[in-house]
Amino acid sequence: MQVRFDAVTKQFQTKKGCITAVDHLSLTIGSGKLIGFLGPSGCGKTTSLFMISGIHPLTEGRILFDETDVTALSPEKRGVGMVFQNYALYPHLSVRENIEFPLVNSREMKKRLMEELSDGGKRSVSRKRFKDSVAERVHEVARLVEISEYLDRKPSELSGGQQQRVAIARAIVKRPSILLLDEPLSNLDARLRVQTREEIRSIQRRTGITTVFVTHDQEEALNLCDEIAIMKNGVLQQYGAPQDVYDNPANLFVAEFLGGTKINLFEARAEAGIVFIGDLKIRGDIPVADGRVTLGIRPENLLSCAPEDGGGLTARVERLIRLGGVTTVEAVLPGGESLRLMKENGSTLKPGDTIGLKILPGAVCLFAEGGEKIWQG
Repeated sequence: MQVRFDAVTKQFQTKKGCITAVDHLSLTIGSGKLIGFLGPSGCGKTTSLFMISGIHPLTEGRILFDETDVTALSPEKRGVGMVFQNYALYPHLSVRENIEFPLVNSREMKKRLMEELSDGGKRSVSRKRFKDSVAERVHEVARLVEISEYLDRKPSELSGGQQQRVAIARAIVKRPSILLLDEPLSNLDARLRVQTREEIRSIQRRTGITTVFVTHDQEEALNLCDEIAIMKNGVLQQYGAPQDVYDNPANLFVAEFLGGTKINLFEARAEAGIVFIGDLKIRGDIPVADGRVTLGIRPENLLSCAPEDGGGLTARVERLIRLGGVTTVEAVLPGGESLRLMKENGSTLKPGDTIGLKILPGAVCLFAEGGEKIWQG
């Protein structure tokens, strides 16, 4: 199912006045996609999720599921499944009872299931048939998320990753058209986070449910999602495929926010189509107006070479940081500006060495003083 935000705004009234959490968000999430809302705390990503679910009413705008306007619909009538950050499992119930809970305790879900079983009211439904149908659904989703052997256990007897799968099973047992995940991996350790995000991706592909994933962890978003929406102060900054957003940031905020090793940023100036960092010429034939700019180059797009092969670009190695199979080289330009580049382990570089620098094609981004990107090449 497609989800569309149509100029959506959400404001909250507080003692200090009105706070705009989401500001005129227009965004279309394709049917069957797994998309991520990504951004720093307070950027509006969870508020956006809660507006899809109906937990938060809109201040302005509309939300549509396919062509149906659901803005005024209550949460239970939207056909949405939601997994919260803390899982919200009932500790006194078994895994089986937790999964079946929305089917037997939600009046709306119970009514929908009864109508389904009665073939639109053409035949009566016995209590046994209803119970058997619920049990069948529970076993179906338990197999899907691979927790069939834990159905008779209590949540306290499960690991964090297993509890997460129970929460997902409880959400999808309703056969929702849309699945919403609010920071679902934040309570897991690093190893379990990687394992569980792969399980979420696998479950989403097998079910084909349109899934919206909220996270502050860019590695999760870049590895898990078909598309990502980068938010800042309630405003959408960029939306697209993760690698495209990473390679082609729309503005300085996106460029800085994404990247395990931060993008190299330099105060620069443009003069007659040439960009300088201090007195160092970086690139010519650039169609931008003269003036101050911020120049950005990602570390992996800088290559070290012999000083004489750098076309006049040189740097002095200050420090080497080895992590796994990659070494981060911290270096300094002749004018004192710091930068980072990546090298494979095994490099013979050492602090104090002078290296030449080569910039890969398409790797230089120029940003105006307001942060908007004005050129890339």
